[in-house]
Order: sequence, then C-alpha cells, then structure tokens
Amino acid sequence: MGPRMNNRIFAKTVQVISATGQNLGVMPTPQALQIASDDGLDLVEINSSNTPPIVKIMDYGKFKYEQKKRASEARKNQKTVEVKEVWVKPFIEENDLNIKMKKVFEFLDSGNKVKIAVMTRGNKKVLARGKDAVPELFARIVEIVGNRGTLESKSKPDERTKSILIAPAK
Repeated sequence: MGPRMNNRIFAKTVQVISATGQNLGVMPTPQALQIASDDGLDLVEINSSNTPPIVKIMDYGKFKYEQKKRASEARKNQKTVEVKEVWVKPFIEENDLNIKMKKVFEFLDSGNKVKIAVMTRGNKKVLARGKDAVPELFARIVEIVGNRGTLESKSKPDERTKSILIAPAK
C-alpha cells in the first residue's frame, strides 16, 4: 500500500523535513500540506510511530521511480549460484572419471556448486568389491579438484545416495 501522503495524514501536528533534507520543525499538518503544495510536491509520512509523525516534502512519483530503479539494479547485480549435479559409478574407470571431472571444472569455473553423487545399483555389487569404494572415490575426486574448489558437505553414512558438494574456490 505504501506510506500515507497528503490528505491521508491524520495527525494534528507533524515533524517536517524539506525536499533538501532540512528540518523545518514541528508544525500543524495543514500548514505542512500548504508548504508542500506551494512547492508542487507531496507530503509523505516517513515514520508514523514517532510523536509527532515525521513527514517529508518530496515528489512521490519520482521517489517511487528511483526506488524501483534501485531494486532493479540490485537484482541485476546479484549472482545466483546453482547446484549442478554429476553422477558417477563407484568403480569408474580413470578415463571416464577424467571426462566427468572436466564437466565438474566447467561448473566450478562458472561459479556454480557441484554435487557429485554416486550411483550404486544394489548393495551386493558394492559389498562384493569392497565397502570402502565410495569413500575412496570421493577422496580421489577431492584430490583431483585440489584448490579449484572446496569440499562443502558430505552425505550422511545412512543415506541411500552418497554424495559430496563442492563449492568453487574463492
């Protein structure tokens, strides 16, 4: 809805700030409205919780435009970080791992986080070839990433899908 302005200010007296930022003091609301209309500007309530409320003489349309412009500029400058996902198998060959790591490096270089998840198909396969296959793979991946990224989190041991999250290095 926005702040109250002009004839919607119901206080009997108000603390007035001029368009240049100068404090004009406490005065009756009709007098403040007259000063604002003489300047061709609006009387806008800045702080209604004070006694008396604080009002400012300003061009409200221009103020709203500037506010919208600042918000748009802030949105334009912010960078959204996405989490990209790469799936690997626990017993991946060296060459296949190198190809996956190229993709990981692309994601890290573009400023995104990377979640590397391990695809296990049935516990029997992993248990038959060794329980430490997944942790060893993750250790190897972290070693390959080196100083290009930092390990941010690991999945819990009891989770079905094992994964690690790597953030780009600052």
